[in-house]
This record gives sequence, structure tokens and C-alpha cells, in this order.
Amino acid sequence: MDFDWLDTSFDLKKIAPHEIEESFEDPFGLRLLPESDDYNGPARYYNLGRAVTGRGIFSVFRSDGKVNRVIVAREMTPEESALYDRRCSELVS
Repeated sequence: MDFDWLDTSFDLKKIAPHEIEESFEDPFGLRLLPESDDYNGPARYYNLGRAVTGRGIFSVFRSDGKVNRVIVAREMTPEESALYDRRCSELVS
């Protein structure tokens, strides 16, 4: 999986690109497509995953099937972390 890190619209000093990439590699990660028909632009997807360090990362991205373009990335909120943990427990049990 390749990533386009040129001209990002968010601060890559807060979350390093390798941490974001690791969150996409997370075997328990969640990828979601919004269900809204109101947006007419290219599809935006959401990713919830953990980096190798355990840091939970929420990302919004676009993909052409070969290259992912991360639009924004930040640490997971407590609610997102709870969703992620619930999903992990479902997969493990």
C-alpha cells in the first residue's frame, strides 16, 4: 500500500507518517465509508487503527486503489477508541 505525503493539509509533526501507515496495516483496524449521499466529490473513507506503539489513530483518506491520500489524521477520541476496542474483542472471541 502506497501513500501520497506531498502537500498534506495537516501537521505531520503531530503524527508521523510511519505511524499513520502502521494504523492502516493494523489487522484489527476499521475502514468505513460514509453513508451520506450529500457529498458529490470523490469518496472519502475513514480508518481507525493502532500504530505499533499502540497509539490509536483516526484518518480520513481517499484512494484510487493503489495510492492512499490521507486528508487528515489525529489521535482517536475516547468514543472511537471504545468502538475500536469493541471491534477487536468481537474478532478475538
